[in-house]
Amino acid sequence: MSKIRLLLAEDELALAHIVRESLEESNFEVILCANGEQALQKYKSDKPDILVLDIMMPKLDGFEVARRIRETDKIIPIIFLTARSQPKDVVAGFESGANDYLKKPFSVEELVVRVKVLLSDNRLLNTGKPAGESHQIGSITFNPLKNTVQQGINQWQLTSRESDILRLLCKNQHHILPRKTLLETIWGDDSFFNARSLDVFISKLRGHLKADPNVQIITVRGHGYKLVW
Repeated sequence: MSKIRLLLAEDELALAHIVRESLEESNFEVILCANGEQALQKYKSDKPDILVLDIMMPKLDGFEVARRIRETDKIIPIIFLTARSQPKDVVAGFESGANDYLKKPFSVEELVVRVKVLLSDNRLLNTGKPAGESHQIGSITFNPLKNTVQQGINQWQLTSRESDILRLLCKNQHHILPRKTLLETIWGDDSFFNARSLDVFISKLRGHLKADPNVQIITVRGHGYKLVW
């Protein structure tokens, strides 16, 4: 079985070498980059399977690297490493194209789990295996295989994480989907940081679905979410 090629961009060299060694012990092939400019060059030349990007880097920050990659590549998973935890920073990360967010300090074991989850979703899509039938949400069509929502001729691209959340909401349409269930199914735990990430994704999904004013993701306080139309 071929190794997973992981591009790690981290300008704190001591941390970068520790993480690389631990990942290599877990059978990853690690492409180490010390700044955003190098990360962009190595992405183009070395064709990694997944990107793990620190946000605060010289030359190009992680946000800008992700934005440039997303101009031509909507598929490759991107995880941000960051010491930031303010909501505006989380929003900026996902808007620039991130699939996941890992707050420093972190354990390499947690990083490995998140990488494997993202790659399993990504490879499922790339092998052409069905990711689920299309769902009709009011006048909007949601295609989990293509990660799109469409109304008439207008189509919007979802991230894989947005698609996963919307798929669960569709399966539980008109019923409350517990917040804890969402967090544990998508992220593997219901930590505070993951809960904040979920809030960002729910907000983005509401933006995608507002094309039909009858479609709503209702927050049921203390319980979870309900998709209705």
